[in-house]
Amino acid sequence: MYAIVEIQGQQFKAEAGKFLYVHYLGEAVKEGEEVVFDRVLLADADGDVKIGAPTVEGAKVVCEVATSLVKGDKVIVFKKKRRKGYRRLNGHRQYFTKVVIKEVVA
Repeated sequence: MYAIVEIQGQQFKAEAGKFLYVHYLGEAVKEGEEVVFDRVLLADADGDVKIGAPTVEGAKVVCEVATSLVKGDKVIVFKKKRRKGYRRLNGHRQYFTKVVIKEVVA
């Protein structure tokens, strides 16, 4: 059984026992807490596919927060204009929250 769930504007495929790295959920969630996502767009229960319009009624994904704050890989932003002496170098690391999917209810 799996589900396509929308979490903070991004869509993820959720299966029980898998890890997800979602955008940082804030300081309100702590490690070990249970989080429920109810914006399920599609649910598949062993071939029985339910497609939401826009969401599936009564479906939800129950997750446990494994790590509340994880830093992603560094992304380098380099800008240059040739022959003008203009160079800018910026780096960015996105914050994520690591969640473990406990169950998918459809």
